[in-house]
Amino acid sequence: MITKAIKNAFVHAERKGWDRTYWAFDIHDTIIKPNWSAEEIPTEFYPLAKETLQIITKRKDVVSILYTCSHPHELENYLRFFEENDIFFDYINENPEVRSESYGYYENKPYFNVLFEDKAGFDPLEDWKEVMTLMTSEDFNTITN
Repeated sequence: MITKAIKNAFVHAERKGWDRTYWAFDIHDTIIKPNWSAEEIPTEFYPLAKETLQIITKRKDVVSILYTCSHPHELENYLRFFEENDIFFDYINENPEVRSESYGYYENKPYFNVLFEDKAGFDPLEDWKEVMTLMTSEDFNTITN
């Protein structure tokens, strides 16, 4: 369950003395409904994806990573689309804030605490609602802020 991963990320960050957590977001079948067009990017959000991402990507304790297999020529269009919708990502397919150490090699796989990815079990029709509920709960915001 994605909300458990989110809670665990903050527990881990506190235990490590970190002031931020790292979240990776896939686009297709996770944030946006695919259109399978090679001509134009899809722009239909899943319910609550837009509103939830607006909250998440503005948090100072979350580094947002766009984690996508989109073609390079599509990325500019996606970034513009997300910015027009008040959603901002810190990095694309990388996390330069966490470098390889003895505990892990992060040159080819970016480090993240939470993964929003349909192929990893994220269900956009159910999970965005659960994440929104968590992100807007007083208890959660008291703990993390």
